[in-house]
Amino acid sequence: MNIFIINAGQVFAHSGGAFNRTITAWTTKYLKENGFQVRITDINNEFNPLKEVENYKWADIIIYHMPIWWFQVPNRFKYYIDEVFNVGHQNGMYFSDGRSRKNPAINYGKGGLMQGKKYMATTSWNAPDTAFTLEGEFFEQKSVDEGILFGFHKMNEFVGMERIAGFHFHDMEKNATIERINNYEKEYLLHLEHEFTKVESYCE
Repeated sequence: MNIFIINAGQVFAHSGGAFNRTITAWTTKYLKENGFQVRITDINNEFNPLKEVENYKWADIIIYHMPIWWFQVPNRFKYYIDEVFNVGHQNGMYFSDGRSRKNPAINYGKGGLMQGKKYMATTSWNAPDTAFTLEGEFFEQKSVDEGILFGFHKMNEFVGMERIAGFHFHDMEKNATIERINNYEKEYLLHLEHEFTKVESYCE
């Protein structure tokens, strides 16, 4: 299987992108050791949108590694998405918004061309996981996927892809101890093993 990894850990202000480089390295090592073909894009580097579209078309699974900045993806990653998905129009990613002029009220979001492909997203946060789960806390008991990433998931669904369960790294600024990172590495690798075993079984 072909896996396309996008490292969206932008280097900006006080953020050096180190943790998302680390996650990307964990993912790459696991996939290569298990026989997957891997391509990687780092959004900090210059890119050719046409070549990035070809990476999407080549891949069976796209993996996004991204920090969350001000409750959104980093600006450089948003620029990457805008440029690449625009070039993907009628070029293997999506044909249209799915509607017809005869009945424009229905079928919005049904024009994707990437059916059969899957994607997985990881996010890294300063916010602790309790900010999403405890009553009275900031995110009002809405999960990352139900709240902040809702639009991101719809973007991928728009081009026809199906979501694999992601993984979210919390409290990675004020509480990024070595022990915490080591524990997260173990949990994340178990997550990859679980999800990719399911995908391989589905494809057999």
